[in-house]
Amino acid sequence: MRRSVRMAKQKTDPNYKIIAENRRARFDYAIEEDLECGIILEGSEVKSLRAHGGNIAESYAAVENGELWLVNSYIAPYAQAKTFGHEERRRRKLLVSRKQMADLWNATQRKGMTLVPLVMYFNHRGIAKMKLGIAKGKKTHDKRETSAKRDWSRQKQRLLKDNR
Repeated sequence: MRRSVRMAKQKTDPNYKIIAENRRARFDYAIEEDLECGIILEGSEVKSLRAHGGNIAESYAAVENGELWLVNSYIAPYAQAKTFGHEERRRRKLLVSRKQMADLWNATQRKGMTLVPLVMYFNHRGIAKMKLGIAKGKKTHDKRETSAKRDWSRQKQRLLKDNR
């Protein structure tokens, strides 16, 4: 989903809110496919996400024992939940269908792909969701090539704008 679409969706939907975004993912990985999945959260985690936000920059997803887990994501502690708080970096279970689970296992185990969290957000119904990318790691020369293409497209836009 491109940024302009997200902004338009955010303006029209009062419940739609991006919590955390992994901006480095598209630079470090070649994302071949993405899918939306649910997250099992505790009450204090949801309240914390609504208030502060979280961080998924260093996190990844893994298929273990037929279940999908989000590992190393950070959700800030909720100050009002003193006795019934949550662990900040606990493993959180992600919800996908059985067919999607089989496809993810196949991609990671057989094809050597990586499951990268791209965006964590509240959807239009106010439910926390995660967008996962099935990705392959980029080499250094691929990253240079990507940045060179991006710089050239910026320069091309400037030249076209100046010639008008």
